Amino acid sequence: MATKKSNRQLWLMLVLIAVIAAVLLLLPGCGNRSKKQSADSELDATTLVKAGDTAPDFTVEMFDGEKITLSSLRGKVVLLNFWATWCPPCRQELARVQTDIIDRFQGRNFVFLPVSRGETHDAVAAFRDKQGYTFPMGLDPEQHIYGLYASNYIPRNFLIDAGGKVVLATVGYEPEEFDTLAAAIEQTLSSEQ
Repeated sequence: MATKKSNRQLWLMLVLIAVIAAVLLLLPGCGNRSKKQSADSELDATTLVKAGDTAPDFTVEMFDGEKITLSSLRGKVVLLNFWATWCPPCRQELARVQTDIIDRFQGRNFVFLPVSRGETHDAVAAFRDKQGYTFPMGLDPEQHIYGLYASNYIPRNFLIDAGGKVVLATVGYEPEEFDTLAAAIEQTLSSEQ
């Protein structure tokens, strides 16, 4: 009797492990580029807007209810960032944003525009409260805006120049790539003067 019970428990544990593994593999794309199993060609295929393209226009409702249209930001350099609360690399990237992006480029002709992909106002509110974030955040619960730029994988950044052209598009988070992104913002701002 004890053997049957322990065998049943073992099977239940194996099934649970298999279910967890399946869920992790099927989650929508999120991760560090070095850990993604997808080839670079798949990442390129999921990127609908590339460097040199005109950034598709959209209107996003911000966390505070304000609405911002991308084309109204012409004349400024914009970093459009797609992220989600459940995405660990997104969290790593957002942890650096205040000091390495917002504070660094404060007072310059620059806008950081983070847009939460596929999440409700309540989910973003809970995340903001927990993390202590106060910078503006956009909401894209139906992923309409995200769908203009990409079909999978976050975090994603699109650096847009003052004329509305995409200068750089990145996928995932790695510290070195984030440093390169910050340098590209600096270079773009300098060339706009």
